[in-house]
Amino acid sequence: MLFFGQYGYYITIAMQVLCGIHCLKRGKTGWLWIIIFLPVVGCLIYFFMEILPSRRINTPKIDVSAIVNPGGKIKKLEENLRFTDTFNNRMLLADAYLASGQTEKAVELYESSLTGAFSENEHALAQLVIGYYQLDRYADAIKAASKIYRLPQFIRSQAHLFYALSLEHTGDLAKAEAEFKNMIGRFSYYEQRYQYGMFLVRAGRNDDAAKIFTTMLEEEPQLSPMERKSARTWCTQARSELKNIA
Repeated sequence: MLFFGQYGYYITIAMQVLCGIHCLKRGKTGWLWIIIFLPVVGCLIYFFMEILPSRRINTPKIDVSAIVNPGGKIKKLEENLRFTDTFNNRMLLADAYLASGQTEKAVELYESSLTGAFSENEHALAQLVIGYYQLDRYADAIKAASKIYRLPQFIRSQAHLFYALSLEHTGDLAKAEAEFKNMIGRFSYYEQRYQYGMFLVRAGRNDDAAKIFTTMLEEEPQLSPMERKSARTWCTQARSELKNIA
């Protein structure tokens, strides 16, 4: 309390209330005990692990030059790699290839970069999961995902979604659904939840899919402007799928 001076008590209570509301709104009730019993420390941990990362994710970094001239950016990255063949330059170029739809080039570069100290590099493996999926190499996507599956950040990653979809394509429907369920969270994971709904549609479970889509649309008006912008595409598609189901 002394850390905040004479208003410490009130500031601490305000922090607990704000963090408590945030975690309840997003269905992260497990944090409540930490926030209650470790008032200052618990609130700070919650802020840096849950609030701050979500804000970073929802604030896109726009590369204007890449939008105006994507080929120019790739040429520059190719030249950089020719002059300085480093792992970082390889990843920058491979990421640009993947973003521009040159998936085979991206996968080849990621694979050739997994050597020595970088043989288990998390970023390269996560990107390979996505690239393998796009090339219909589902078994390879699952194998790459298994190497980073236990990392705490994997559950929030795009690679996790493509891992679940790869499991579906290989016929492991029970495991695929378990992974989709791991990606459900209130006021978050809109792309993952939409894809879970579509998984249920493909399985002929329209009622279950409708519940997923309906919940997404019920949450939409309560999102902040930035959150709503991020979720808009998936909520629009969920609305369309609800009409198809009906």
